[in-house]
Amino acid sequence: MRVLARAYAAGLPALDTHSLMEGQLLQGAGVRLEFMPMGERDGAYDPENKVILINSQARPERQRFTLAHEISHVLLLSDDDLLSDLHDTYEGERLETMIETLCNVGAAGILIPDALMNDVLERYGPSGRAMAELVRRADVSGSAALYALTEVIGGQVLLAVCAPSGRGEARQLTVRASGKAAGVKYSLSPGTPIPDEHPIQIALETGLEISARSYVPFRSGRKMPAWVDVYPDGSGRRVFASFDLDPARLGGS
Repeated sequence: MRVLARAYAAGLPALDTHSLMEGQLLQGAGVRLEFMPMGERDGAYDPENKVILINSQARPERQRFTLAHEISHVLLLSDDDLLSDLHDTYEGERLETMIETLCNVGAAGILIPDALMNDVLERYGPSGRAMAELVRRADVSGSAALYALTEVIGGQVLLAVCAPSGRGEARQLTVRASGKAAGVKYSLSPGTPIPDEHPIQIALETGLEISARSYVPFRSGRKMPAWVDVYPDGSGRRVFASFDLDPARLGGS
């Protein structure tokens, strides 16, 4: 999926919303773009009528990522081998989940060039700051930056985008999106609450970047030791975090 996405992006004049539709595959197939109110849905691709629909009421950065996601659906449907492998391996709800995951990977591959990714990783490593830099420099959502990083990082690292949910005094800081390096068997479920004393909560409250020995706050209550790098985005509404499980780093703290 990443190969398909990067090949598509290489033929684009730019990465703005209009230019994303200029790829040869979409132009050759006559795929068109329409904006319309879609309620809670961000977008959709209708292969029968060859039209990509984008929610006109969504934020511009969300519209751009959604467009790249729907273009990835077109790319996937055009690759018979990949499509066949998916249907041979998965079925039902699991198949739909895998397709959506791959299209998120494709969207990140389209919107975040290799040169940008390499520069960010060289400067900041697989950290919360790295996600924030990808969001700022590639003008993508936090989840897109997270998906892109998890595709290229190694080691024993978990990544998370966290934000408050709920209303009033009941608002709780929770995991909104998460990912992990290929070799990590643990994962953080969306909706996992962040404890009040955790560095992620402290970073949100203070607006300060934090790097400290702490733990992964699993939903079950288990606290796995980890080196945590946390970077608030400055709005007071979102925090980017990485959890390094490498015993060598923990032992050197």
